Amino acid sequence: MSDTFNPEAVLSGLKKPLDKMTVKELKELAISSFPQIVGASGKQKEELLAEIKQALGIVEEEGGASPYAPQIRSLKKTIAQLKTRKNQIPKSQRTEREKLRKQIHELKKKTRRLAAV
Repeated sequence: MSDTFNPEAVLSGLKKPLDKMTVKELKELAISSFPQIVGASGKQKEELLAEIKQALGIVEEEGGASPYAPQIRSLKKTIAQLKTRKNQIPKSQRTEREKLRKQIHELKKKTRRLAAV
């Protein structure tokens, strides 16, 4: 066995991306391929991922702000306004309340879709 560590060899031997691996697979990988990672059998997935990526020299971007954040905030303000308007309408006006409920539901869908991008 050579003394030099080759991260490309480890990465090419993987069947799936590190993020998709289970804790069990990550522990096996850490124990077999990375002797510098101590206590791998007792660590959780996030800790193992971070240490393996650090050992491989992979720099991961920390969750940057979504480019749609201002748009999501404005949609949420609109949702809040619609909710207050819906609560002010008497329950006897069922059709009006139903229209507002559907509008709120559509806006919530939009915020979830924008957040996923």
